[in-house]
Formats: sequence, C-alpha cells, structure tokens
Amino acid sequence: MSIKSTAITKGFIISGLMNASVLIFSRLFTNATIPEFDPTVMSNFGLLMILIWGLAYISVAKKYHEVRWLVGIFAIEKLIYGLVWINWMLNNDIAAVYEKDLMAGVFYSIYGINDWVFFIFFILVFIRLSKSKKNG
Repeated sequence: MSIKSTAITKGFIISGLMNASVLIFSRLFTNATIPEFDPTVMSNFGLLMILIWGLAYISVAKKYHEVRWLVGIFAIEKLIYGLVWINWMLNNDIAAVYEKDLMAGVFYSIYGINDWVFFIFFILVFIRLSKSKKNG
C-alpha cells in the first residue's frame, strides 16, 4: 500500500487539527472536568502541550520527508498517549465523566482512538521514509 505525498501532507494537517480540538473540548481551557478526571496527563498544562504537539505536526506537513526521525518521535508520542488512554479507560468510569460534563465525556471517549489512528499513520510514514532512505 502506497500513500501519496499529498495524502501524507493532509494527514499531518488533520492530526494537528485533531490535537487543536482540545480548545473546543476544554472550552479554551475553562472546562474543569477534563483535568479533574486525569490531573496528571490532562491538566490545563497537559492540554496546552497537546495543542503544541498539534502545531508541530502541522509545521512539518509539507516537509515531513526531511524530518524522518521527528516523524518517528511523533509515532512514539501517539503510542504513549494511546497506552495512557487504554489504562485510563480500564481504571475509570467514563459514565461519571459524562454525568459531570458532556464535552469532557466525549473527549475521554475519543482522544485515545485518535491517538491510535495517528500512531498508525505516523509509523507508516516513518517506515516509508526509512525505506526511501535505504533505497535512495
């Protein structure tokens, strides 16, 4: 399966926009419910860092082929957030989050799925870049 370069560029932009959606779910960092249910990872500082990661993805969208190792770091970052989400889902009651705040409930329901999807995307891009470095 070969992914076109234009699709990869769009993937980086979409991943960044998905991270920027924390602004919506957190109501511009005023939604106290998100940090309440995971004060370590999803504090307002943590949400800000998610936004910064998203800006990093967008910043390399047209030059991703020049930063293979950074793409690999993006994959690792998404893997970590995906694993953290699975752990959170296994040890918390999502219904309690929904009872307190709908936006926070939706956020906790989907953020890990998003991280797993973009982990796969970034790892595929990294593999493609690694193969092209060996053949080029």
